[in-house]
Amino acid sequence: MDTSIEKTNETGQPLTGKPWMYRSRRIGPIKLPAYASPPIQLGVVAFVCFLCPGMFNALQGLGGGGQLDATTSNNSNVALYSTFSVLGFFAGTFTNRLGIKLTLSLGGFGYFIYIASYLSYNHNQNAGFPIFAGALLGVCAGLLWSAQGAIMMSYPPEASKGRYISWFWMIFNFGAVLGSLIPLGQNIHNSSGSVNDGTYIGFMVLTFCGAALAWCLVDARHVQRADGSHVVLMKNPTWKSEVLGLLETLRTDSWVVSLFPMFVASNWFYTYQFNGVNLARFNVRTRALNGVLYWSSQIIGAYVFGYALDISSIRRSIRAKAVWVVLFVITMVVWGGGYAWQRQYTREETSAEDYVKMDWTTGGYAGPMFLYMFYGFYDAAWQTSVYWFMGALTNNGRKLANFAGFYKGIQSAGAAIIFRIDALKAPYMNEFASCWALLAGSLLIALPLIFVKVKDTVSLEEDLEFSDETMQDVMATRGPETPEEKKR
Repeated sequence: MDTSIEKTNETGQPLTGKPWMYRSRRIGPIKLPAYASPPIQLGVVAFVCFLCPGMFNALQGLGGGGQLDATTSNNSNVALYSTFSVLGFFAGTFTNRLGIKLTLSLGGFGYFIYIASYLSYNHNQNAGFPIFAGALLGVCAGLLWSAQGAIMMSYPPEASKGRYISWFWMIFNFGAVLGSLIPLGQNIHNSSGSVNDGTYIGFMVLTFCGAALAWCLVDARHVQRADGSHVVLMKNPTWKSEVLGLLETLRTDSWVVSLFPMFVASNWFYTYQFNGVNLARFNVRTRALNGVLYWSSQIIGAYVFGYALDISSIRRSIRAKAVWVVLFVITMVVWGGGYAWQRQYTREETSAEDYVKMDWTTGGYAGPMFLYMFYGFYDAAWQTSVYWFMGALTNNGRKLANFAGFYKGIQSAGAAIIFRIDALKAPYMNEFASCWALLAGSLLIALPLIFVKVKDTVSLEEDLEFSDETMQDVMATRGPETPEEKKR
């Protein structure tokens, strides 16, 4: 028997989902949104990323994938980001055609294989498996992050995009915090170089759960906002329509290329921070502690910037200009502090066999600890702002899937380059300088787009130009909930 419904009982909006998807529920005094609402769906995606990329970030944050020497990890990451850069750029096409559930689940499975390869490497030192797993993860991660970006930027109402991005980023990075606590607990009495098997096994269990959790999502066409509106999509996507849609995005929105340097910069600094700072200067248990502090600072950064970007008393176009100024200022401040730290050591010094790495009990640890925390805060500020800039340009889910693909593909191309540079043992000061210069320069290149193209709102008519849907398919049918309605 067909249990789908033709219209919702509250808004009269045509729907194809099951009735239970649209019923809100209460837990005591708390009223939960409907399952097919943007907050719940974003929460599911956030926990998928909590369990998959979150564990990956925790492992990467240890430096060298948790190994004593970063060479194998660097080569694996070159393979990862090389395939990621190619597949990621076109991943919006796959997301739009395959749907978010399959795309996210396939993406999550790649993280499980990647971590399994390091467990294997701990026993047989076969570098081929991590390199293969890295290349496979590049394909899978491209799919996952394109779907995630489309959901995070297209599901929320315009006025709430900053908060939704911050919610996602906080939950996602809490996964990295938890992931960093695992090696911290496993290695709290281990002052040597590599993490033990239990760390990798714990990560594997969590990433497998994340890949399975993706199947708890509803299809994007079933999602309904509180005002009765729906996500702008293609009703009948085909491989041909989505390949042409990718090309059309590049043709009609060619100005997005001015954000590409910011995309490159957004992962460029990870290699230096994880390998050139954390791995180079600290022993394994202190690296794990630094990871906890780094990802915890990301949660704070995402909260501060996400909510600031949604201040309703200030026009969105003004907020865009203000956040550019703030990003430029903290780029100078945080990385200026990083320069003072980097002047204290070289790769040659920290690579010597008799070099003693810093422990959290070592005198003078507080300074680099706070620097590393500010690096984490800065990363969240940058990522949140870039996603918000893209989300401010359109509300069309199909176009935003392509934007997310461009972002992750170009981001990964940069990561592949800097991981290769690190594998070739470039001086740490050179890596540091490249990070600082790229971050500051990319902000200057993006300035015209931010000042000219970010408008106070994007009309529904403009969003529908890139879709086969009509205004009746997606338009709002009611205003925001009143206080009385929220109490029901």
